[in-house]
Amino acid sequence: MNEGASGILAMMIPILSIVMGIGLAMLGVWLDYRRKKDMFELHHKERMAAIEKGMEVPSIPADFFLSRKRRPTPGDLLRRGLILLFVGGALTLALAQEIRSHAWWGLLPAAVGLAYLMSYFVERGRPPTERENAP
Repeated sequence: MNEGASGILAMMIPILSIVMGIGLAMLGVWLDYRRKKDMFELHHKERMAAIEKGMEVPSIPADFFLSRKRRPTPGDLLRRGLILLFVGGALTLALAQEIRSHAWWGLLPAAVGLAYLMSYFVERGRPPTERENAP
């Protein structure tokens, strides 16, 4: 590969990563908007059908406007913690073989993995009802 082509490739990598990052974030926002819009339209049609039939109009549930994200279970925390701990360990070992001065960067995902493991040990001791009500 000649010098000009490698320079162009070197410039395209950060540009594409920034464009793709922003594009994926915008796609996520748009998909969330579409999902909420479809839910409101469906609820509106249900209410209009009840009015036309002379039935009592159902009220909007309190959690209708809330996000549908669920809290992670202790199993989720354990899985995430182990994955990040092992990825961080492997990254640290790989960087230690190639670039000794930057090997400590691999400890960042390992530290996040350890944090997930600590939250797993905290959460598994709680009863399920207390876990659901916790902030």
